[in-house]
Amino acid sequence: MEFVMCPIGVIHSPFTERRQTPHQSSCSQTVGQVEVQPEFVEGLRDIEGFSHIILLYVFHCASGYALRVQSPLDRKLHGLFATRHPYRPNAIGLSVVRLLHRHATILEVEGIDVLDGTPLLDIKPYVPGFDAHLDEVRTGWYAGQTVQS
Repeated sequence: MEFVMCPIGVIHSPFTERRQTPHQSSCSQTVGQVEVQPEFVEGLRDIEGFSHIILLYVFHCASGYALRVQSPLDRKLHGLFATRHPYRPNAIGLSVVRLLHRHATILEVEGIDVLDGTPLLDIKPYVPGFDAHLDEVRTGWYAGQTVQS
């Protein structure tokens, strides 16, 4: 089965090389812009009421994948699906960012951790009651790791 997705916009950031990007959006205070194509502007209605949004995008500069990878947090090999590594069979990324302002089709956000020109697939509101699972959380091999940008 094959799926075809078309970007709904583009993410603008100051990062032009992968080595410049923070490891996760929670490690970033970088401001960027999410530019939504004009035909999708009606879909932004009411988004200003949310402090955070979830961006789904394509790792457009990643190619290939491995099922065992190293994390920047340690040098051990881990299963790909137990990491946030960008080289994946379906190069889909996810970032939770703070929504600062909306200007027509442009969302100004804080917490950018992607390359400039990243194709945007979707935007979802961050809702703690749906998205934050704090009871009995296990973090696998990440437990005890210090995350740095």
